[in-house]
Amino acid sequence: MSRTFQANRRRFLTLAGVAASTVPLAGCDMLDGVFSGDSAVRQTLASANSLSYRVQRMLAGDRLAPEFAATEIRQGQRPNGSTDPDGPDYRALKATAFATYRLPVTGLVEKPLDLGLDEIRVMPARTQITRHDCVEGWSCIAKWTGVPLATLLDQAKVKPEARYVIFHCYDAMNLGLGGPTPYYESIDLLDARHPQTILAYGCNDQALSVANGAPLRVRVERQLGYKMAKYVKSIELAATLAPYGGGKGGFWEDVGYDWYGGI
Repeated sequence: MSRTFQANRRRFLTLAGVAASTVPLAGCDMLDGVFSGDSAVRQTLASANSLSYRVQRMLAGDRLAPEFAATEIRQGQRPNGSTDPDGPDYRALKATAFATYRLPVTGLVEKPLDLGLDEIRVMPARTQITRHDCVEGWSCIAKWTGVPLATLLDQAKVKPEARYVIFHCYDAMNLGLGGPTPYYESIDLLDARHPQTILAYGCNDQALSVANGAPLRVRVERQLGYKMAKYVKSIELAATLAPYGGGKGGFWEDVGYDWYGGI
């Protein structure tokens, strides 16, 4: 994909994010007008999303995202989005240093999983030094360590009808639409099985910090940062995205962001 296409697409998404961020000030009426099903903004976003997905699938294949030398790490990973969820479930986990954390893998699988953090940490791991590209326009290179998501999917034995992996999270976001909404994200099985898609529990040779998504966050290195859900509570395999949130595949997608945030 050309740099020009990527740059224009990122600017467009940034404008969408700015529009979404004005919701607490302008109220629900503004959101309904800007992102309603028949609005020009919604239609343009949907068109860009479909085009991006088709082009990425046609050109990218199994392409790896660029990886970097350790000397390219200039700073700690910059936190974004939620940085310390205040829900009682998460606070209880944090109080035990996540010793009581369990990760369910459910939905369209033959063998549902329920894994503790220690069980995940002893699985074959992958370490990669990659660049986090935020829709806001900044980037940050960091070293990530975690278990390939494909490993968990293989253990759970995904059913043939499954098409998507949905990540349910402990954090919630508030855009003034009736209170905090639980964060969720999704990817398709092609990205879920990509070798660089991991559930990270380490960053820059340290245990993953709370600010960056402890105990587990998703790394989908060929997509923008909002796709990399933090504070993963559970993983679900599904045939459709329709029953989840607003049916668009993620918290930010439900207010107009691109579902396939490819870079």
